[in-house]
Amino acid sequence: MSIRPIYLDCHATTPVDEQVLAAMIPYFTEHFGNPSSIGHVYGWEAEAAVKQSREILAAAINATPEEIVFTSGATEANNLAIKGVAEAYFSKGQHIITVATEHSAVLDPCTYLKSLGFDITILPVQPEGIIDLTEFKKAFRPETILVSVMAANNEIGVLQPLAEIGEMCRENNIIFHTDAAQAIGKIPLDVQAMKVDLMSLTAHKVYGPKGIGALYVRRRNPRVQIAAQQHGGGHERGMRSGTLYTPQIVGFGKAVEIALGTQETENQRLTELRQRLWEQLSQLSGVHLNGHPTQRLAGNLNISVEGVDGAALLLGLQPVMAVSSGSACSSTSTAPSHVLTALGHSEKLAYASVRFGIGRFNTAEEIDTVAQQVISTVQSLQSILKI
Repeated sequence: MSIRPIYLDCHATTPVDEQVLAAMIPYFTEHFGNPSSIGHVYGWEAEAAVKQSREILAAAINATPEEIVFTSGATEANNLAIKGVAEAYFSKGQHIITVATEHSAVLDPCTYLKSLGFDITILPVQPEGIIDLTEFKKAFRPETILVSVMAANNEIGVLQPLAEIGEMCRENNIIFHTDAAQAIGKIPLDVQAMKVDLMSLTAHKVYGPKGIGALYVRRRNPRVQIAAQQHGGGHERGMRSGTLYTPQIVGFGKAVEIALGTQETENQRLTELRQRLWEQLSQLSGVHLNGHPTQRLAGNLNISVEGVDGAALLLGLQPVMAVSSGSACSSTSTAPSHVLTALGHSEKLAYASVRFGIGRFNTAEEIDTVAQQVISTVQSLQSILKI
């Protein structure tokens, strides 16, 4: 029996927690009803389960259940937020502000809107990946209708100052959207304190199932309107039609519930594992830490190494560990990571990067094994190239 590699790619996806799976299974079989079928017990059971998960998600971000719109994932939630605001507020303005290090699920909808005549400002970031708030405010215009800045970066784990961004947007009557796919269950999120108007969420980054996400849409102070991008039966208050996927929704709620219950202790454990890995890897010649050293997700470590070929590096690591060089959503691209080049890295250095996503089921022993393999592989490659 072959030994599977150590999984350290938790920013790409996570395994479904056994408790989550156990909560989901009855809604595939015994409680299989359609939550929109309100005329019988099967529908009532499904409706009650959806309601409970909606309440869990709302409480997790200090929203109300009515403000949670279920989607197929964060990509759909981002598209619904960005395109939905663009269509609903077209008469007010056609200017949108975002950031160079955003996920493609934000940048691509903005590119699409640009093709329709919208003006898109893509802000640079500072060398450690955080936006310059002074430059951010300078980008505001009377016709600006939306700002989209992610909570936690999927490649370098950097946490943006959401509260400060939200305050600036609110003062200027600009809608604030954040992609919190990597943040839910990992850092405290409060849409009231942070003055967030739209927030995209997903389950599979927090040990829940793939194929389910949500968009928070503010209902008051101020009320935010979005134009539906998918029409049909008028589900989710008309914002996203389609029969609700009850088992996935149940799994989403359970995953977030578990994550919130262990958030503080788990973050401490992950931070210790990250530091353990970095302390060993930092001894390498030509190694760079990508992103802010502390203002980042607890389980994220992203490095670049001078003097090695990126493809050869990943190939040398594959037998021992499952890691990536960037976003899983752009893994088929031959271009270097747009996030790392936005930090000022050369294309060559951006290619020679490794993203470690440390998760719930990783151990200190695994971290040490990974560190030894990385050090051995890098030194071997650098020796070959006489670096």
